[in-house]
Amino acid sequence: MTTPPAAARETTEGPVYTVTGGDWDDVVQAATKADDERIVVNMGPQHPSTHGVLRLILEIDGETVTEARCGIGYLHTGIEKNTEFRNWTQGTTFVTRMDYLTPFFNETAYCLGVEKLLGIEEQIPDRASIIRVMLMELNRISSHLVCIATGGMELGATTIMIYGFRDRELILDAFELITGLRMNHAFIRPGGLAQDLPPGTMDQLRELVKTMKRNLPEYDKLATGNPIFKARMQDVGYLDLTGCMALGATGPVLRSAGLPHDVRKSDPYCGYETYDFDVPTADTCDSYGRFLIRLEEMRQSLRIVEQCLDRLREPGDVMVADKKIAWPAQLALGPDGLGNSLDHIKKIMGTSMEALIHHFKLVTEGFRVPAGQAYVTVESPRGELGVHVVSDGGTRPYRVHFRDPSFTNLQAMAAMCEGGQVADVIVAVASIDPVMGGVDR
Repeated sequence: MTTPPAAARETTEGPVYTVTGGDWDDVVQAATKADDERIVVNMGPQHPSTHGVLRLILEIDGETVTEARCGIGYLHTGIEKNTEFRNWTQGTTFVTRMDYLTPFFNETAYCLGVEKLLGIEEQIPDRASIIRVMLMELNRISSHLVCIATGGMELGATTIMIYGFRDRELILDAFELITGLRMNHAFIRPGGLAQDLPPGTMDQLRELVKTMKRNLPEYDKLATGNPIFKARMQDVGYLDLTGCMALGATGPVLRSAGLPHDVRKSDPYCGYETYDFDVPTADTCDSYGRFLIRLEEMRQSLRIVEQCLDRLREPGDVMVADKKIAWPAQLALGPDGLGNSLDHIKKIMGTSMEALIHHFKLVTEGFRVPAGQAYVTVESPRGELGVHVVSDGGTRPYRVHFRDPSFTNLQAMAAMCEGGQVADVIVAVASIDPVMGGVDR
């Protein structure tokens, strides 16, 4: 008499059976008769092709993916909750770290929400808005360069990776000149900016635009018409317009399905309606189309940056005039790096006791924001980035919640991958371009 196998034990990978005793010949014979060779494998969360700590749970039948699921939460930082314990200006330091490839978009979305609650949208100086637009568009280029560079590297196109990071370094150098940091800037503040552009910025940015215009055609030569590159990307990660609408996908994923939806055009902010640029689309619905869109978006961003540079010739303020909101910061390059200007501190402390007390209260407590809620969206490199800001009338946010495009777009992973090959999963995920700092927050 044979002993039946033990009861099934459910795990995240499916039921696991433990066979004890019995006739092993019967067990082997039953296993050989079973017409089920599907196995569950984990791609990540430490896989080099998952664009961060993303866990992909794949059920495969040979080389074919029969089921695909995302496992997230490995990079959870509690940023949204942390903002509730800091004043409104300090919140910028948190949100800039979410999608760490697009810090200026996180900062701008948050600050636009706070400014909407304060009712000071019309008081933001034009120069501050122009600089915000310029920084965001440069940031869009640097983000797309990382997407193209890492995606190409995963396909074996290491030259694209070298070129992509080479050009990104030039943009990060400009960010360092302007903000003192290469990422996580906290430079955009409620009411405007931390400070104006330092001397020499305009000349360096014009040289940067010239260099980028010269370098971008190299990606076309390397990849756009490359038969190997096209064979690995065309008809891979397919998601049509119906799928995009059902899953809430935005950004290049949506525009690759032919819909020219861009928040900069549909719901302009920071004066985007006054800039001349196009929204590139494709009708391929695949990874190759998303690559072409990102390439063209970088060219359009350069157009916008040039327009910004022309508008920045005239000096102006970069923070609202209301001293009860304007953060009293003035930075200077000292022997220990970028920090508070000693001259500015002497001026505040030497003006009057009233000015010193006001400065102290504004920095330690922060300004009060009228009770209410606001929702604002911006067009990040990955799609529609929204922020819902709630105030209870205090000096700290009651609630801050972000609609991060990477989180929403990852829903499309299963639709893109199921029925395809394991190797194509890497291409599909790269075309979504998720950043887990934004997904997990």
